[in-house]
Amino acid sequence: MDRIITEKIRIGISECNFGAQVRWNHVGWDRVARLEREQMDYIWAPVCPEVLSGLGVPRHPMKLVVGSGDDFWQGKARMKNRKGQDVSQEMRQGALAALDILKRSKIDAFTFMEGSPSCGVYRTTLKDKRLGRPPGVFGSLLLKEDWFLFPVLDLDSPWKWWDWSRRLHAFVWLKRFDIKTKQELYEAWHMLKFICQEADEKKTRSLGVLLASAPKKLSQEFVSLWKSETLQLLRKPSTLPRIQAIMVKHYAHYRKVFGLGVKDVAAPTLDINKHEFVDELKKMERKAFDQGYVFVGHPIVYRPKER
Repeated sequence: MDRIITEKIRIGISECNFGAQVRWNHVGWDRVARLEREQMDYIWAPVCPEVLSGLGVPRHPMKLVVGSGDDFWQGKARMKNRKGQDVSQEMRQGALAALDILKRSKIDAFTFMEGSPSCGVYRTTLKDKRLGRPPGVFGSLLLKEDWFLFPVLDLDSPWKWWDWSRRLHAFVWLKRFDIKTKQELYEAWHMLKFICQEADEKKTRSLGVLLASAPKKLSQEFVSLWKSETLQLLRKPSTLPRIQAIMVKHYAHYRKVFGLGVKDVAAPTLDINKHEFVDELKKMERKAFDQGYVFVGHPIVYRPKER
């Protein structure tokens, strides 16, 4: 079974993290640039619902009042700026315009600005690290789509990006794979079950049980159910200690298989050789792929057709 994605994954991104100074206070960051050459392996679709609302830059900061983003779309909550002005109608138009752009861009994933009352998914405020009233207005729309979602701040962490990117590739591969036979279904599960176990072992076991109950005559309804459950598991957030433990395990396995020694690269910690360790691990993964070795911890890779 081919484990290669040949078309670039399309990622939507909150525009304030793509180099555009579009935040309310005329601030922005270029977090994608930190991926260096790897950023060219993706197609990016930057959007800012607040700018598309016509409120301009700079503008007064806003917050959700009375409820969450879900409540907002039901008419039960409002968006107000610091002056107390109701900007709900503008935000509604901006969020829908951003969603339309992403759909026309045919994105596979979206990396959101956590803590924003518009783009936030699990937090809508940065103040005192409180949750606010999640999800945000635009975040509520994102959760209703079947996209792979992850916080853009995780692009700053080599650990977290390594984890997100490998699961993103597995997610997109499975989503695009048209499973027609039981054999293809079993092979897909064999390809992905170990990376699923790393996310949630209990849920992975239940998916294995579901697969064992597949009808003799495979139906598309069953395939759709299994794929939906598996895709949800692939995009489940992990924790930094768990990611680090997985990386150490992968690193040790590669060195054992290929007999590779890495000079001056210690076991990963939060403050020692983070970037060097991740870079070396990625080199090992590329070497494994080039030698035809399938490592279950990183089952799907991107390789353009011209290579």
